[in-house]
Amino acid sequence: MDLQELNELNEKRRQIRPLLSPGDPADALASYYALWHDPRRTRLTLHRDAQGKVDGFLVVAQTGADLFRPLVTLRAPGQEAVGTLLRDALAAHRPYQIIVPVRFASAVRDHMEVAKSALTRLYLLEPSRFQPIINVLVQRMASAEGAARFQIESQGQVMAMAGINWRSPAFAEIFVYVHPSGRGRGWGRSVVSACTTALLEERIRPLYSVDEDNETSQRIAEALGYADTGHRDLIAEGQLP
Repeated sequence: MDLQELNELNEKRRQIRPLLSPGDPADALASYYALWHDPRRTRLTLHRDAQGKVDGFLVVAQTGADLFRPLVTLRAPGQEAVGTLLRDALAAHRPYQIIVPVRFASAVRDHMEVAKSALTRLYLLEPSRFQPIINVLVQRMASAEGAARFQIESQGQVMAMAGINWRSPAFAEIFVYVHPSGRGRGWGRSVVSACTTALLEERIRPLYSVDEDNETSQRIAEALGYADTGHRDLIAEGQLP
């Protein structure tokens, strides 16, 4: 990325700031990828109203989670604008991971060939309800990118792990994985607790996103003091025809 490209991206970021509330959990993911994600791996497309004012955007972000499917999220004034942004920003026949508020789900399905999809619910920690779990089996490790993760091992096998999907100045989204043979022991709750504690120490508000059908993961969140915000996202894999 040269200086001109960086300046153009920064100008687009300035123009879309009024469309987002970085302190709102419902806007946290979109704010991160649109405003804070690595500029070398971020592309913004703007939508304008009839008067030329920016009223929507779509961001394409290359992430380490999936090198073959860039992550796409957006904000738009209506369903028609969603279609315009998708057509203007995405390449036909290339797979993408789409994360959008559920109100845009029908517009995404109207314009994209969706291979699979799910609804997720967003939890936000209520610090007054958080009771840390002390488990001596939890180890603090570092990912290849240097981010902290917390895990429990048994006989050389990672049985439970929690870490950060993304992190902005205000929020961070926690992920958790529990090996099938490690379930039912409270290990998932232990590693999420350790990750939550670390974020609170850094004055970052922890978020937890989970599929609507994943009751086990929902119980982990609720037991640790996370509350359902009521926000729902569509997560889908799809491509333009």
